[in-house]
Order: sequence, then C-alpha cells, then structure tokens
Amino acid sequence: MDKTLNADPAELAKFSELAHRWWDPESEFRPLHQINPLRLEWIETLTPLKDKTVLDVGCGGGILSDAMARKGAHVLGIDLSSKALKVAQLHALEAETPRVRYREVSTEQLALEQPGQYDVVTCMEMLEHVPDPASVVRACATLVKPGGWVFFSTLNRNPKSFLFAIVGAEYVLNLLPKGTHEYAKFIRPSELVGHCRAAGLQAQAMRGLQYNPLSRRYWLNADTSVNYLVATQKAEA
Repeated sequence: MDKTLNADPAELAKFSELAHRWWDPESEFRPLHQINPLRLEWIETLTPLKDKTVLDVGCGGGILSDAMARKGAHVLGIDLSSKALKVAQLHALEAETPRVRYREVSTEQLALEQPGQYDVVTCMEMLEHVPDPASVVRACATLVKPGGWVFFSTLNRNPKSFLFAIVGAEYVLNLLPKGTHEYAKFIRPSELVGHCRAAGLQAQAMRGLQYNPLSRRYWLNADTSVNYLVATQKAEA
C-alpha cells in the first residue's frame, strides 16, 4: 500500500473481512441499516438531494450512497476497501439503483482530480478510522462547490463514549464486532469543528444520535456526548 495514503491497513482489512455481510440487516451492520433513514432525513431537511451531485466518502457497501441515489441524487461512492465496493456495485445491479457509481480512490486523490465538483459531500462513520482525519476534512472541503454542504458523523471522545460505544456496543450488547472502534481515534465536536473551520467549512447544525437497547430504537436529538453528526457549508465564492 502507498505509504502516503491516509488509511490504516488494519482498518481496511477489518471491514473487508465483513464485506459480504453489508446488506444483511441482521448482521454486524444492523446499526447502519437502522440509522440510515435518520441520517438521510436530516441531510434532506438541510439540502434536498434530488438532482444534486453527491460524493459519499468511505461509502463501504453503499448503504447511504444507495439511499441518496434513490432520493434522486447523482452519487459517487468512494472507499479503499475493494471488497466492500464490489458488494456495493453488486447491490446496485441487483436492486437496479439508478444514478449511483462506485470507485476505489482516496478522498485526497479525488480532491486533486475533481475540486469543486460536488453539491453535497457525506463522510459518515469514517473519520474515526483514519490516521489523519483533518486531511479527509480538507479534501472534502476541496471537493464541494462553494455554497455546497459537507456532512460528517463520528464519535465523541470522553468517558461516556468509551462506556457506550466500546464497552456497551461491542462487548455488552454485541451491536458491533469487538475491535470496531479505537477510543484514541474518537474526535471531540470542538476538534472536528476546528478542522472544518481551518478547511473553509462553517458548521451550520449538529445533532446527537441516541440508542435505547431495550426498544432497540435510534433517534436524533441535541445530545452529542457519544455519536454525533455535523452539517457544514462552504463559503460562497
């Protein structure tokens, strides 16, 4: 692997190993299937997706990419896991999803090729898996058009998030495979907003993602102490 690539080979291997299970709603990816409608609805309230050009960074098996294409967007999903991308492409063929393409390329490389080409960029559940999240934020800012939107979701770094996202989700409730997350890679909202500001993105909205293990239900609210989403906008030219 290219040593300059902003990716952790162990992280890629981890998700490649599970790739064939991306579209099984009862698999390790069940949480992604459950939160996807919430993410999609929130994005749509801020910027309707119909006829927009959208880039989904770290798309994995294509759960969000596929859903955005079905809302009428023209979507490119990118990832560095070739296995996950094959699963995404296969699903798009089987489900006959229109207007969605997938490509194995880093965010930084695509930013060199296609600056200012996208109305909307999404980067969900990905920043906590790369060595240099600020580099991904900068690339996303480069890729979006002036006035366009960039959406991030990740995990806060504090004792509560360690308890909920690692101990609870991976070891007690078995919502995620053990070792899915590394606490040291979690990102505080203030850090993420700082990365965004440095890259020319202005934070416009933030939401927390909550889970009730008894009802097995997710919802969005103002509590950003564990999982959270940030909507940012690039200044007009």
